[in-house]
Amino acid sequence: MNDRAMLGWVLLLCLALLSVDACAPRLSTPDIGPEQALIEVSPEQLPLEADDLERKLLERAIRKSLLYYDRLPEETEFRFGPERVTLSRARRSLETFLALLIEKRTWQEIEEAVRERFIVFRSVGRNDEYEVLFTGYFEPTLLGSLTPDENYRFPIYGVPDDLVKIDLGRFRDRYQGVRLVGRYEGKRVVPYYSREEIDSDGLLLGKGYELVWVADPVERFFLQIQGSGRIRLLNNESFRINYAASNGWPYRSIGKLMIDNNLIPKEAMSMQAIRRYLKKHPERIEEILNYNQSYVFFQVVDAGPMGSISVSLTPGRSIATDPRFFPRGALAFIECAKPIFARDGVIMDWQPFRRYVLNQDSGGAIRGPGRVDLYWGSGPYSRIAAGHLKHPGSLYFLVLKE
Repeated sequence: MNDRAMLGWVLLLCLALLSVDACAPRLSTPDIGPEQALIEVSPEQLPLEADDLERKLLERAIRKSLLYYDRLPEETEFRFGPERVTLSRARRSLETFLALLIEKRTWQEIEEAVRERFIVFRSVGRNDEYEVLFTGYFEPTLLGSLTPDENYRFPIYGVPDDLVKIDLGRFRDRYQGVRLVGRYEGKRVVPYYSREEIDSDGLLLGKGYELVWVADPVERFFLQIQGSGRIRLLNNESFRINYAASNGWPYRSIGKLMIDNNLIPKEAMSMQAIRRYLKKHPERIEEILNYNQSYVFFQVVDAGPMGSISVSLTPGRSIATDPRFFPRGALAFIECAKPIFARDGVIMDWQPFRRYVLNQDSGGAIRGPGRVDLYWGSGPYSRIAAGHLKHPGSLYFLVLKE
């Protein structure tokens, strides 16, 4: 038995010795299966002509998902709730919708065609109202240096050589979809280093995994939450980095921690509010950031930001969902809210919107059928919108009738 197989069997043995209740919180096991996450609804219930965004962006996003489908084996199937959909049918769904867009039909004409030719499924969401919680993410830009100095002291790491990923589904059917991350410690398999061990204890420092150094540990933390970003060097050259792996620890929200400890009121919580608090209380930065022991490792990429299906994301048209429940690359329709800004950049109000999107990404905090993360793009508007979006909405998926 080789080392990798031995690692898998050791982890299986460990899981077998644990009760289901003990495992569930770490693995975020849902109460429902993927066949129950979507239910068929009548297209007549939806205002499918009410898309609020530039059509060219939708065409671009659809073409990206088609590139993803082109890389998959033809026997691939997708789960649309109770229905299994072949790769061919999923591809034809996108091609048909793209043709409707290219023919430059009005949104009303597109709506009529969708009602006639597509099946619509709705996410069961997180409650009896089929409500889905929407949050947002964006592509940040950080100043960085390829060498550390007194200002640029905080490393962004690539994937360490000793990080090992285990797909437990290869060993037992009941563990399908369960993946663990660990490392060797002698002949034992142990969890990979936590955020505290990596950043506070410096257990990876000086081992050659540093991609770049940045000046602000809080911005580095939020870069990990976003999963991708641009690095601008002191000579004005820049490059993109993207999610490559994680340490396998469960994601824990520092926002919830700060609410629970009365550091920020729930109604005022946002990414910007967290930044403001930590700027005023630098002595608490390490403690609060280490609460989330999940850690992201990056890679340098030519294009991006890249979603989990390895296609570049489209602003306003790409969403991240839990891949255990929803079909990757698929066409979706969302109802949510977007901010209305005053001239000074302050959010005045939130306006309802509806639009077509593509399911092209995933995230450690996006778990279950009641969560969606909307990619806003880059720049000041995207940063503010993504930082403040935490609104209920609805999620639908569309697939061509047989």
